[in-house]
Amino acid sequence: MTPPPARRRRTGATGSAPAHNLPRRGAVRRAQAITTYGIGSLIAVDAESFVVSGLDEADQSWSVHEAPRIYERRLARLLDIDYFRLPPASDDNSRDGLRVRRFPLMHSCPECNELQRHRDFNPPTGRSVCGACEVDLVPSRFVVACEAGHLGEFPYWQWVHRSTDRGASTTGQCGGKLRLRTSGRTASLRSILISCTCGKAPEVSMEGSFRRNALKDLGLKCFGPRPWLGTSAPAQECGLPLRTLQRGSSAVWQPVMKSALSIPPWSDGRADPLAEHWDTLREYDRREHVEIYLQGVFKGKCPVPLDEVMELLDAEREEDPDGKAGPTFDHRYLALRNKEYERLRSGNDEGEHSHEEQFVCETPLGDQSMLGLLGVTGPMLVKKLREVRALKAFTRLADPDSTTESKEMPLSGSPLRWLPAMEVRGEGVFLRLDEDRLSTWEKATAVAARVERMRTAHQRVLEQRAGDPSRVVPSPATPRMVLLHTLAHVLINEWSLDAGYPAASLRERLYAADDMAGVLIYTATSDSAGSLGGLVAQGEPDRLDRAIRSAVHRAEWCSSDPLCVESEASGTGGTNLAACHACVMLPETSCEHNNILLDRALLVGTPEDPHVGFFANVLEQ
Repeated sequence: MTPPPARRRRTGATGSAPAHNLPRRGAVRRAQAITTYGIGSLIAVDAESFVVSGLDEADQSWSVHEAPRIYERRLARLLDIDYFRLPPASDDNSRDGLRVRRFPLMHSCPECNELQRHRDFNPPTGRSVCGACEVDLVPSRFVVACEAGHLGEFPYWQWVHRSTDRGASTTGQCGGKLRLRTSGRTASLRSILISCTCGKAPEVSMEGSFRRNALKDLGLKCFGPRPWLGTSAPAQECGLPLRTLQRGSSAVWQPVMKSALSIPPWSDGRADPLAEHWDTLREYDRREHVEIYLQGVFKGKCPVPLDEVMELLDAEREEDPDGKAGPTFDHRYLALRNKEYERLRSGNDEGEHSHEEQFVCETPLGDQSMLGLLGVTGPMLVKKLREVRALKAFTRLADPDSTTESKEMPLSGSPLRWLPAMEVRGEGVFLRLDEDRLSTWEKATAVAARVERMRTAHQRVLEQRAGDPSRVVPSPATPRMVLLHTLAHVLINEWSLDAGYPAASLRERLYAADDMAGVLIYTATSDSAGSLGGLVAQGEPDRLDRAIRSAVHRAEWCSSDPLCVESEASGTGGTNLAACHACVMLPETSCEHNNILLDRALLVGTPEDPHVGFFANVLEQ
């Protein structure tokens, strides 16, 4: 991530202040820097543990050659920034990389059993070993976090002395030293024993430290530590309850990501030079005012013709949410999806555009009438697409899809006009469901009752995880949404078998609203598995007909039946019905909703009511 140290020198090559001399610790892929090891996450490198640093110094440390700018105006406008940057590459020739800081600072020595801060072991420069025993130090297995996104050290001293001085809050008041040992009798927390050499407190185990109120009972609350921003970052007043977590737990860090497809007129890259000027240009209503501004900014050499600038401004205003005074983030994101849905429906033929065009969507040549019997219409072959996925923020302890914006932790201490992002190029298939047949089906009492059970369970989960009940977002569960979601999952499973793609390399993009009923399935990975080719060919009507029929027949039976299909509730908080890992669930990277709000009974029906399934007629043929 950071480069190997260079020879020390007092000044730079030009006599300037010396550059940072940081040791290199491991490497990560660019995609991992967005999805797995993003800002604020913990990363284990060999026997050491680090937290990925914030973006405050990234403008200086990220090279423009290794971390170039990328543009996607529609997504940048949604997130109120100017541009995006690819995370720096971490190969042998990299001059710099992601900056990290050691965390947690508490370490233990397996030889002498001392438990203290890393620097107190007096390790040699560049090594993480006990200065006395010369064995590798072990980072603390436990950290604490709150739902506001703060992250801190586990309070070992208070945990040991809880029976003698509960009100104390500073380590070392007793004058002793902490020790950590493992009894080896079991693999549970009961075998991890903490003691203090002061002799005032008995040796205690870590058992019970993961209880929800374990730290609250000690009188401890979050004081707002943000180690990814460094020791100079002032702590924020928080006061929320603290939870104990394993250092490697997935609950320690979850990314909040937003994505957009590059669609015309933004998809040919011609508008990129204007990225930092759109907010100002939108303030001008008259053509001559726009022309004067561009002449002043570019000194009469604007790289984009004025007619194209005016067309781009009109296209951007078309994406404004209708009738919304001060639209929320959700309203703006829905408007973004609406415009993508319109463009996927209308298409964009390759022959009409230049080679720089990044969105090519064409109507298949085959006879589409056979799909009408399935209730499917409007298939489109997306031969070229580009998706930009940006890391907007991160959360801790809660599902990022289930939190309000107030719990999202920003990536830097001060506001920035850019965010880290990755871009994926590939192909896909878009299809829609027949609106008349869908409207009739979703009004059925049995269908509405099944979806209402999932919606109620999901809403309950949202309310439990929200700090402010007044800001709870409504559950997106509707009959058409659950149907499209489950259909996308069974098609991905089908195409992973038929087209040779790993299921993790395909991804769904749902368009479900009162005026939308479509799904895009596309290559979703930036590595070689996303460039196998052949996915777009699955959208030809004859192949699509066979794929849907095969997927529906495959979904009719699950190896967990009858338990799966007769389940009254499954998944997190009961947010699924007839869905499990043996039938419709996918790798998390492929699903927009973290494998919740799924029910294959809405595809194939139930033994008691076969007609609750949208594709019940396929099974009867």
